Amino acid sequence: MLGVYENERLIEAFKNEEKASEFVPVILEKLLQTYELKGLIYANGPGSFMGIKISYIAFKTLAIVKNIPLFALSGFELNHFQPILANGGFCFVYNEGEISLQKTEAGEFFLPQSLEGLRLSEENLPFYFLDAI
Repeated sequence: MLGVYENERLIEAFKNEEKASEFVPVILEKLLQTYELKGLIYANGPGSFMGIKISYIAFKTLAIVKNIPLFALSGFELNHFQPILANGGFCFVYNEGEISLQKTEAGEFFLPQSLEGLRLSEENLPFYFLDAI
């Protein structure tokens, strides 16, 4: 999912079931032709290692090239702190500031209608929860 915000309000949304490696380059090319980007925000985890890596590399590169800020936020903020799919039937579960792996059903992601109240961080490195292999 990818959203375009103006004055902190969602003005356009894109959703695709493709892998991040297929979706991100195509949508970024379209956005660069349509909008003048002033900042970027991405969910830095937890979630798919490859999806997080692809997103981070693409957005970090774009932030450097365009000289615009890159912020990160937890994926939990984009699904009402419901479980996030991990692997093998497990999910990342947020409970009182702690994250664990549990066998449960994942929640649904959404794009917020407003950026107000989101906990954006300038510390934008990927958060893998588990060490990448």
